Amino acid sequence: MMPAVEAEQAPPATGHLIDKLFHGMCRLGASDLHLCVGTPPLVRKDGRMQALDPNMPALTDEFLERLLNPIMPAANLSEFAACHDTDFAYEIAGLARFRANVFADRKGRGAVFRVIPSQILTAEKLGLSPHILNMCRLNKGLVLVTGPTGSGKSTTLCAMIDYINKNREDHIITIEDPIEFVHENQKCLINQREVRTHTGSFKAALRAALREDPDIVLVGELRDLETVAIAIETAETGHLVFGTLHTTTAASTIDRIIDQFPSDRQAQIRIMLSESLRGVIAQNLCRKIGGGRVAALEVLIATSAVSNLIREGKTFQIPSMMQVGKAVGMVSLNDALLDLVAKKIVAPDEAYSKAVDKSSFETGLKRLGINTAGLATGQA
Repeated sequence: MMPAVEAEQAPPATGHLIDKLFHGMCRLGASDLHLCVGTPPLVRKDGRMQALDPNMPALTDEFLERLLNPIMPAANLSEFAACHDTDFAYEIAGLARFRANVFADRKGRGAVFRVIPSQILTAEKLGLSPHILNMCRLNKGLVLVTGPTGSGKSTTLCAMIDYINKNREDHIITIEDPIEFVHENQKCLINQREVRTHTGSFKAALRAALREDPDIVLVGELRDLETVAIAIETAETGHLVFGTLHTTTAASTIDRIIDQFPSDRQAQIRIMLSESLRGVIAQNLCRKIGGGRVAALEVLIATSAVSNLIREGKTFQIPSMMQVGKAVGMVSLNDALLDLVAKKIVAPDEAYSKAVDKSSFETGLKRLGINTAGLATGQA
């Protein structure tokens, strides 16, 4: 039996059969669409999985092929045939862009699509602090935006690049896999390069960027040791470099970078990182009371004291340094979560689930006069 998407309505002459699913997920306000053999189309809304339409039957491998193949570029069809997974972007004009991953599992093919809104969320709409915006005014150094998969790193970086585009007169190169938000030239010249489409890899594009007269380079993902090393070198040579990592806190971000390198190189990288790092924004998405999601932002500003801790291998002291660095814009994850609870944007149990230092977070909730008895079971 074919899913209702085919039976109810033929695709428009200029569209594809799958487009109806994308329109449906956008109407629901979902962030992701999941297509798998043996399951009806599912979406992630406010962090939870649910059916796109309870009346849709389970997908078959043959039908998924009919849905997916028409929207996959030829290079990605070849890559999927050879490697059984591939990444690309798909756009419906006037609706949104979608970051896609098509893969094979034991039942057949599957796909996940992440919505990338066609309207860029500005720094003002996201409520980015003046201290974060100050990072957009830097002339050189490394700025990292980190967080778990699906935590909104791309959205925050997009807002920062958009802010630069409106307020500076520079050359920006972005290296992405795939290109997500599309930036048009405003005050800046922006070249957006896609891995495997316009360049072979992040590290190849980053090496080439040094010969392309950039002021600012955005690296979509610092995936491997060599890419990290080139990014740090690029930041040291008078460029502003933005990058992302899948780490949950600012201190763990620094440890992750250093630990990637062999032990005989770590002392050198520690010194280079202490001199080039300008800031880390670590974010977690929380469900809002009443629906929707909001990011809790931990912010580390690389003051001279923080740089000394990195150089001396004392990153375990960074959380304490962030507590005394509030005047310069530092925000711990717990403080960011407590602020959202105090403003009644996020429920205490949801914030507790995102906290890393849970005992300290409980103490903070008690200071706000919130009963913490049911936190462990999610009943606060």
